[in-house]
Amino acid sequence: MSDSSDPICPLCGRALPGDVAQSLHHLVPRLKGGKGGPVVRLHQICHNEIHASLTEAELARDYHTIEALRAHPRLAKFIRWVAKRPPGFRSKTPGRRRLR
Repeated sequence: MSDSSDPICPLCGRALPGDVAQSLHHLVPRLKGGKGGPVVRLHQICHNEIHASLTEAELARDYHTIEALRAHPRLAKFIRWVAKRPPGFRSKTPGRRRLR
């Protein structure tokens, strides 16, 4: 159950209650020099979509901010779709996970 004190997922803008699947996303992938760098808490489905859409190299080079991630065409389409779902919504991420 979400309430107004719940944090907001910076990718999709939906509430991020403590009882829904979530994870930390390194804005610069750990394997590309981001260990100890900035992280953001996201819904697990949002995090999965990022890694299904972009390689670690693309994340490090061009998509190391929330603004850049939100502007990516596939992620923008995903955000429009998932924004209509409740915070606890879970689904399989289509497409295979990108290689590191």
